[in-house]
Amino acid sequence: MLKHLAGLALAAGLFVAPLQAETPQPNPADWPAVLAEAKGQTVYWNAWGGSTTTNEFIAWIGQRAAEDYGVTLTHVKLSNTADAVARVLAEQQAVLTSGGAVDLIWINGPNFAAMKEAGLLFGPFAEDLPNWQLVDVAGKPVQADFTVPTDGMESPWATAQVVFMYDSADMAPLADMRALLEWARANPGRFTYPQPPDFLGTTFLKQVLYEVVDDPSVLLAPVDQADYAAVTAPLWAYIEALTPHLWRQGRAYPETGTRQIQLLADDEVALAISFSPGEASAAIANGQLPASVRTFVPSGGSIGNASFVAIPFNASAKAGAMVVANLLLSPQAQARALDPAYLGYGTVLDMARLSPGDRALFDQIDLGIATLAPDQLGAALPEPHPSWMVQIEADWIARFGGGK
Repeated sequence: MLKHLAGLALAAGLFVAPLQAETPQPNPADWPAVLAEAKGQTVYWNAWGGSTTTNEFIAWIGQRAAEDYGVTLTHVKLSNTADAVARVLAEQQAVLTSGGAVDLIWINGPNFAAMKEAGLLFGPFAEDLPNWQLVDVAGKPVQADFTVPTDGMESPWATAQVVFMYDSADMAPLADMRALLEWARANPGRFTYPQPPDFLGTTFLKQVLYEVVDDPSVLLAPVDQADYAAVTAPLWAYIEALTPHLWRQGRAYPETGTRQIQLLADDEVALAISFSPGEASAAIANGQLPASVRTFVPSGGSIGNASFVAIPFNASAKAGAMVVANLLLSPQAQARALDPAYLGYGTVLDMARLSPGDRALFDQIDLGIATLAPDQLGAALPEPHPSWMVQIEADWIARFGGGK
């Protein structure tokens, strides 16, 4: 992974050089000093920009940051988080140890693993944030990211779990991925998934892999090239069998999850994958999807993870970035993110740690007609080690990326 990032820098004509001595860093344990330094700073938050509801939530965070802390938040909208990672790597290679262009980055999985390995992150800071005391450390995946320990180098702000959105006017819930294949055969053209490397498309591949692999525990360790082909053979057999029955016979795919939802809204497909249990309810509430849409999870469970924010080693506004990270953990921000009327993301907070007034913010939320209750979602399957995502994504592109 580090070798891959270095290749990006070399391709850009950059040279590898040792870092210069670091400038003094803000101390997250001295929060009054952090607040004082943050006032007046502009934080450039590099985050996915492919969802209207997400963009509006980030804008709301920006309003709170400005009004409450004097911090200006600018959303740098990304289509691929790897673009921001490559930018930070290029700055490291150019020995730019301060004044970096990226102050905060929405990150998880392989991108976090690569940045951590390459020494591209500031920290540890996360567990010194004042609102960390409210985080559900025992019950949420907040201290490991795709099996990689976070070590305080990134701060969680949302949880997610795979669900399948379906139009109940057309079909019933499906028990598992094998049932999905049989349904697709009987209903050609009514299912698709976003085209990898879109993260939802790759997530679909990982969900299938979990269900067809002989021993799912191998997915929690790095890929072993000696048996990679044998482990993934059932996955590719499944995808080969499914592809002819997809929307447009698998010759084209929606580029993003947003485009996939539009296909569901237009009744071009009846089934779609989501990584947000509240997304369907949010889309119904804002008129994007018909009221007949519901969600289900496979009987054996579905993949879950957390979204994090991290601060690059050379960020220009580290104090301001920590203020935004802490704001994201506030009960007010977490309740707004949970509400499907705004976002519909899972919270990382422990309700037992909240004051009665803050708990009431969550108790009054209507999760929506299509949102499964926590007991219906069940326990989330852990994300595979990042190396699996990287390799199966590349393999899918090589096998199916050009259409068939």
